[in-house]
Amino acid sequence: MLKLSSAWSATRILLLLCTFRVIRLPGGDVTIDVTVIYQGWYGVLRTGTFPLDDVTWQYPPGAALAVLAPGLLPFLSYTAAFIVLCLAADALVTWLLARKGLRAAWYWVWAVPLIGPTAYARYDIFVAAVAVAALLHPRVRGPLIALGAVLKVWPALLLAGVRNRMVWFSTAATGALLLLLFAVAMPGSLAFLTFQRDRGTEVESLGALPLHFARAFGWWEGEVKLNYGSVEFLGPWVETISTLSLGLTAVAFGWLLVWRLRARIVAGDERVIFDAAFTAVLLFTVTSRVISPQYLVWLVALAAVCLTLADSRMVRVTRILLVATAFTQLEFPTFFTEIVRSDWIGIVLIVVRNALLVWATVAACRVLWAASKAVPATEPDPATGTRTEEGVPAAR
Repeated sequence: MLKLSSAWSATRILLLLCTFRVIRLPGGDVTIDVTVIYQGWYGVLRTGTFPLDDVTWQYPPGAALAVLAPGLLPFLSYTAAFIVLCLAADALVTWLLARKGLRAAWYWVWAVPLIGPTAYARYDIFVAAVAVAALLHPRVRGPLIALGAVLKVWPALLLAGVRNRMVWFSTAATGALLLLLFAVAMPGSLAFLTFQRDRGTEVESLGALPLHFARAFGWWEGEVKLNYGSVEFLGPWVETISTLSLGLTAVAFGWLLVWRLRARIVAGDERVIFDAAFTAVLLFTVTSRVISPQYLVWLVALAAVCLTLADSRMVRVTRILLVATAFTQLEFPTFFTEIVRSDWIGIVLIVVRNALLVWATVAACRVLWAASKAVPATEPDPATGTRTEEGVPAAR
């Protein structure tokens, strides 16, 4: 544990120095989202409303909690307070993982620096902390999944392998209550749905690859610019590619549904719950119209959770993801300008990173499909941990 603490401290000091730009890494300043966008939202949210005139507000209402959180540290500037809170969330994830297994904690300790300063310049690490806590603490799994989903939607996918009806019920009830509270307290809580619908194809996504190649060879005459909060392709073929991406997401959902209906899941098997959550988020990440670098925070957090189990079946997948994480820091921020210009070095980096993500996703799907043909479903009694047939009380 001492070695782990020392490694965490050393890597986080280095990461803080890079985030505060005491050490300047190649590429642009990744904290602009915090210093400009988040801080601007902070001023609006403090008035009791959502930033409805800003199309870059594309988050569920719980995101307001993350944006307002730096106000808890009034003795620091907004940016400094935000980064300190990210550090605290990082420490919480490390502690949660270390309690379950050092291998998982070590994975997280090394994965976060591979993401780079972006890990501390977006609020995704807060959501990752909630997701990790939800998976590792079954008694409060439902409410925490709901909180995570209200923060940034994707934690709802943690339900993919859950059979316990009480978890589903508590997730739905808590989520509905939170949404109701936001709707009553602050107008425009669901405006993000419209802004998300109108997004295009972001330059780092899987769907962007044919456009990069076409542009590099002079076959495409559109433009690349900041649109809806990210750098996107605008012009010929973009609408078709975006539609295809949404279609792939629907196919991914269909695959998960088929798996869920066919698999003989052991309801209390945490391996299935962890593996299904990891696989589901991988599927919806690679098929998204946007693959922002901070999405890797979600993936490495869930990969680490899988590694808390000594008999984890996802070890190989987590290693592939770790390599993809390293390439993600290269593509953003190091060579992001080259990607925006569709230069060949940028194209190669995106091809490699996205190919690794696809490889990890396919490998995870194969593991999940093969491993879920298990014995009839049983359910652990929440009070005693005794396994029972689903719906049948445990013998006392």
